Amino acid sequence: MTTTDMKNRAAERGQYRRPAPHERSAEGAGKAAGGRVSVAVYAEDLILQTGMVHQLRPRPEMELLADSEAERAQVSLVVVDMVDEPTIQLLLRLQRNTATRTGLVVGFFESGALQTMIECGVAAVLRRGEADQDRLVHLVTAIANGEGVLPGDLLGKLLDHVSSLQRTVLDPRGLSLSTLTTREAEMIRLVSEGFGTAEIAQQTSYSERTVKNVLHEVATRLELRNRAHAVGYAMRHGLI
Repeated sequence: MTTTDMKNRAAERGQYRRPAPHERSAEGAGKAAGGRVSVAVYAEDLILQTGMVHQLRPRPEMELLADSEAERAQVSLVVVDMVDEPTIQLLLRLQRNTATRTGLVVGFFESGALQTMIECGVAAVLRRGEADQDRLVHLVTAIANGEGVLPGDLLGKLLDHVSSLQRTVLDPRGLSLSTLTTREAEMIRLVSEGFGTAEIAQQTSYSERTVKNVLHEVATRLELRNRAHAVGYAMRHGLI
């Protein structure tokens, strides 16, 4: 059986190989005893599985979970050569489990895989070549604490991706990644600078009726009491 066949069969089962009973402690599921982080390891072959277990098992901060407990893990750690279709299916399945956050340890990360990683809800990425014991423990702990971890070059690509999304997709439609559209944010910014309805209409080249409608829509959607409340909300959330 080829490696591809093995991976496809693993994906059909909905899981990659996890630690065998003799490779784990049998303490409870979910949050481990003593404040340790409970981890379920999903590796696509025995070599990768053994490597992860060897790295994590000695550390007192970590608790490797049994197969029957894996669905309750704080962190699901997926270890693969590359992000291919079986890996994507596994990541999507893990994403449906709200009890766990997912980290990815990958040998080769193609540039096109960044969007896939985001869509699959991956919280952190570590390249296998950099996955020594301390980095693995840091990765798992950060994920459990609700943090995200990316190699520097991938972080740069992610920021470029978000910027490109805003520039090429959202801006032409008057939208933004925030809860306010570009037009709404501009009008609230003018309100914050003391402009009245007529002055905002003149500044933005919209009618006074449009200005009133836009501000009313924002107040209704965000459940804001008045214009002052709208300005305060926008400032607190960094929208203006």
